[in-house]
Amino acid sequence: MKTHNSFDEQYQFTGKVKSWSLIAIVIGVITIFAGVLTKQTEQTFDNLLLMGYYFTCVCAAGVMFCAIQYAAQAGWSASLLRVPQAFGKVLPVAGLILIVIVVSGLFITHTVTAEDGKSHVEPYLYAGWATHDLTIKGSGIYDSVIAGKSGFLNIPFFLIRMVGMLGCYSLFGWLLFKYSENEDELGGMKFYNKSFIASCVFLVIFGFTVPVFAFDTIMSLEARWFSTMFGWYNLAALWVSGLSVMTLVIIYLRKAGYLPWVTLDHLHNMGLFMFAFSVFWTYLWFAQFLLTWYANIPEEAAYFIRRWEPSFKPWFWLNIVINFGAPLLVLMSRDSKRYIGTLKAMCIILIIGHWLDYFQMIMPGTIGPKEHWYTEFSWIEPGIFIGFAGLFTFLVLNALSKFKSLIPKKHPFLAESLHHHI
Repeated sequence: MKTHNSFDEQYQFTGKVKSWSLIAIVIGVITIFAGVLTKQTEQTFDNLLLMGYYFTCVCAAGVMFCAIQYAAQAGWSASLLRVPQAFGKVLPVAGLILIVIVVSGLFITHTVTAEDGKSHVEPYLYAGWATHDLTIKGSGIYDSVIAGKSGFLNIPFFLIRMVGMLGCYSLFGWLLFKYSENEDELGGMKFYNKSFIASCVFLVIFGFTVPVFAFDTIMSLEARWFSTMFGWYNLAALWVSGLSVMTLVIIYLRKAGYLPWVTLDHLHNMGLFMFAFSVFWTYLWFAQFLLTWYANIPEEAAYFIRRWEPSFKPWFWLNIVINFGAPLLVLMSRDSKRYIGTLKAMCIILIIGHWLDYFQMIMPGTIGPKEHWYTEFSWIEPGIFIGFAGLFTFLVLNALSKFKSLIPKKHPFLAESLHHHI
């Protein structure tokens, strides 16, 4: 390990972590092919959408983290910025994978039998609005509600929005990385000021568009239902899961002998954010649930009734226990946020917890309930999760290895970060 004042170290992406990440990717690919070959294509597509969305959200959280630090002119985090910047560098790949999954799910179709006994063709993803006959009167499955939303929910406009939003987020992620790289080479305040302006612009754009991104990618799977809180609920999930993954990567790098300047005080801050925004996520979860229950409007209540089916109900309540109960009981104390083992365990728990959260958003309205609660999961879920975890690990650590230094050496607030103490 280099001395505290030596900032020229470069991450070397070699050894077991690289081998295991490649093995995990192979497991994921095998699972996808096996899911299709065993005629579980719909479940395979739903899990691909879940993990593609999760992957993209975590990478977007990296850009969001950088932007918040620059916009707030925060000093404590200056020495950590290479990790979220690596997330931002991977965002274009994550976005492209999500778009490929969505396009494939929209255009690869299968034949199903409707309630009237007639057969019709529908896509594997977004069948609730992208099935052609839904908007054609006299088709047998015509839906006046979906027809009324077709001006917004149509395939060309849907894909334009998705490409536009992901392209915009990726552009700002690249700009923040590029400005930081130029700052290291040339010094001065010019590129820091550019980063500040870009961050402020990004946060405005991201704040207004990320709910639409959640509406499109997840909520439109059940196109008859809507919630104005759903976008903010997804933003909270994006942020908590992103913070958990960032903290886990920082802990891994410290254990591997890198980031010697990162202290327990920095990790304390990360744990504090994980705790605080887990509470915020719970507030939005409860508010959305409470308002739906209080209003008791049938077309709104249908969303939660599906999730109260016997096969989903245990997972419904486990979701709130993991994502609220665990961080509340564990991360509230100061010591728990400063003990590496506890913090690492909480990162893993929250990463799995928000996977379960996305599972609850997607599966009840797509594949529907199965025979028993314990049969809701099959080998497809862990296989695809492992594949995406391996892909994320490989891409992010590879991006980190491309940095000339693991610290922004000429960041104007670097000294404050190096002497951060709480």
